[in-house]
Amino acid sequence: MVVYRVKPSIQKPIILLDLNTLPRYICPMSSRLHIYNTLTKQTEEFQPIDPPFVGMYLCGPTVYGDPHLGHSRGAVMMDVLFRYLTHSEYKVRYVRNITDVGHLLNDADEGEDKIGKIAKANKVEPMEVAQQYTNAYHNALKQMNVLSPSIEPRASGHIIEQIEMISEIIKNGFAYESNGSVYFDVLKYADTNDYGKLSGRKIEDLIAGAGEERRSLEGQEEKKNPNDFALWKKATPEHIMKWNSPWSEGFPGWHIECSAMSDKYLGKQFDIHAGGMDLLFPHHESEIAQSHSCGRSTPRYWMHNNMITINGQKMAKSLNNGVLIEELFSGNHHLLEQAYSPMTLRFFLLQAHYRSTLDFSNEALQAAEKGFQRLMNAAAKADGLLTSENSDMDVQAWADKLYEQMNNDMATPQVIATLFESAKWINEIDAKKLSISSEDKVLLKNTFFNFTFNILGLVNEDAGNNEALDGVMNMVLDIRKSAKENKDWTTADKIRDGLKEAGVEVMDGKEGSTYKLN
Repeated sequence: MVVYRVKPSIQKPIILLDLNTLPRYICPMSSRLHIYNTLTKQTEEFQPIDPPFVGMYLCGPTVYGDPHLGHSRGAVMMDVLFRYLTHSEYKVRYVRNITDVGHLLNDADEGEDKIGKIAKANKVEPMEVAQQYTNAYHNALKQMNVLSPSIEPRASGHIIEQIEMISEIIKNGFAYESNGSVYFDVLKYADTNDYGKLSGRKIEDLIAGAGEERRSLEGQEEKKNPNDFALWKKATPEHIMKWNSPWSEGFPGWHIECSAMSDKYLGKQFDIHAGGMDLLFPHHESEIAQSHSCGRSTPRYWMHNNMITINGQKMAKSLNNGVLIEELFSGNHHLLEQAYSPMTLRFFLLQAHYRSTLDFSNEALQAAEKGFQRLMNAAAKADGLLTSENSDMDVQAWADKLYEQMNNDMATPQVIATLFESAKWINEIDAKKLSISSEDKVLLKNTFFNFTFNILGLVNEDAGNNEALDGVMNMVLDIRKSAKENKDWTTADKIRDGLKEAGVEVMDGKEGSTYKLN
């Protein structure tokens, strides 16, 4: 007997099903994947450049601190897309980078490297800092059952590629060297190209210094224009992380790394580039400009996940409302009423569309915990459903609807609602209030399991303890059996009723007693 159950845990989740375990019903080609393209500002049918091959890139973390809630959303979004494309029989190369150099304080072109600053303070090597927080990031995602990407390049391991790309941009006239640093010439590029087409920023507004985007000229005298961004920075004597280049001993700018690594592993044009809305400008806008200026094409589709807010407010150090992923799993944070399991967090993220703002609260997480439990309970009953000649529900239409919802820009909230619909069916079939045919049972179970476990990536976090629980329960049921044989009905009923209060239902049959968790 397989028992599905949930409890808060920070243990490694167990994947019950791999991507190729179950027979799959694939929605007819009339229903194709559509995704919202930030570049064109519209939802478009997904058409890979070279089908069945798909190349996609996600801007990964800058590893100078433990991963927080914000890191989880983009990773889960792309994980679901990775799973769904694989399920749909595409051959996917998924690249997710690690930024371990070149990301300066305040995301500006001046100041200390974020990783280098921590290394100095702790008197350790910068790569020790980067490795520590890379490990923490990997551990958090592993607990959330986020699949590893096909390739995970580090910026520090691709200095040569970045130098080569910078040299090409200079050769093409879109960058200039100044006092050992190299800057991208935004105005020169904008003369013949649409700088700002991704973010919607107007070059005229940037030039005029409209809004908060104009940076002060102080400390930036090397630049022709304050909007120019660094491709290479000459290192100050105290700067730890630096390499030789044709221009100076220094380090690459933040933006160039993604252009260089996506080009190396995905080619001059690839299908999908993704990241958080906070990267839209200047990071992704700069990526487009520098890649295009050396003969690379813009990725066909740009996907951006929205932000997570905390009780209606942005996460900020000044508000003391930032929550680390590990703090969520342990419950060790002043905003948390309890610990929440990795699958509760994953389910919580999937309950909102990736392009919508998602507000974090204890109430929302507790609701997600209950919703996740509801799906696990239904999964536990799916195998044991009794069949009839006919079905009281249209399972085929239900399966079609799931694929249609996923194909509608990964509408995971609607997918979950449809899975809840089938969970209700499963409960009613189990209670003999509805009937299902053998054929429909197979379709229902396989589609339910594929979407719940393989596509949404949920797992039964406590499955590894089934053996121990079964051992304890078998002992309890043996005691109850002995009580019944001795006609000690009071003890037998007390055991049954006590287990029921604890969420364990005892089922008596001709071959003895079994149990299930409710």
